[in-house]
Amino acid sequence: MEYSSGSVQDYYALMKPRVMSLVIFTSLVGLILSPSNMHPFLAIISICCIAIGAGGSGVLNMWYDADIDSVMKRTIGRPIPSGNITRSEALTYGLVMSFGSVFVMGVLINWAAAIFLAFTIFFYAVVYTMWLKRRTTQNIVIGGAAGAFPPVIGWLSTSASLTIEPVLLFLIIFLWTPPHFWALAILTSNEYQKASIPMMPNVAGSESTIKQILLYSVIMSASALLPYYLDMVTVIYLFPVFILSAVFIGFSVQLYRAKIKEKIENYSKRLFVYSILYLFLVFTFFLIDYLYIKYKWGLI
Repeated sequence: MEYSSGSVQDYYALMKPRVMSLVIFTSLVGLILSPSNMHPFLAIISICCIAIGAGGSGVLNMWYDADIDSVMKRTIGRPIPSGNITRSEALTYGLVMSFGSVFVMGVLINWAAAIFLAFTIFFYAVVYTMWLKRRTTQNIVIGGAAGAFPPVIGWLSTSASLTIEPVLLFLIIFLWTPPHFWALAILTSNEYQKASIPMMPNVAGSESTIKQILLYSVIMSASALLPYYLDMVTVIYLFPVFILSAVFIGFSVQLYRAKIKEKIENYSKRLFVYSILYLFLVFTFFLIDYLYIKYKWGLI
């Protein structure tokens, strides 16, 4: 068997740490917002399991997509295409992390959360990576569900029932994913074309993609304000998220109105960068609002 000389940094990179950091944060928000109390030590174990499961699914994604990564400039420096880690090592690493995280979650936390974690890993590694990604322009729309499940898993890890609150957290991320990734896909459409990946811009064209980005931006913004009207949050959340959403829509409108290629690329890049900040701040304001409510009722 061939062995590589991969470093700790290479194995860490396989886990898609930037994606994993967002998973950790959103799952933590779901856990904190849950009405059920959880021992801090068990909460740490739960978040670690979710993080390791997300990392494992990221490794499996890189294992399967090594052929794609080797022809795209954005991904050619990843550990497998660069030759630092072999595909067989990545597969073993990903499977151990995935099964291990689910098993520990089930034994130490609860099996409802473990089942959701297992389904999320399966959805990302198999449904999205192996099936949707190379077959349909809706790959990121449907596949985005995998990235939207972490706050639900965090909520369930406290043994709380599945109610409308975690579903709303899921919905916000699910609707955020298409405009976020399509903005990036517009910038890298030639690369996706070269790798034979049917992303929306290189199949339907940038104009059609931009229209859908605007549509999803509006729907996503509405979903981000919905928690207030369902009495999940207060105006402490509503006002800043309304402004953040208005800016998101404003950037999408600017992209929609752009006709020159250079402007389209500039606005796409700006929307992509802002979308990351947007999701982080929306979930941050969930926490701020939660702490405000706790303080108001003298619970902290």
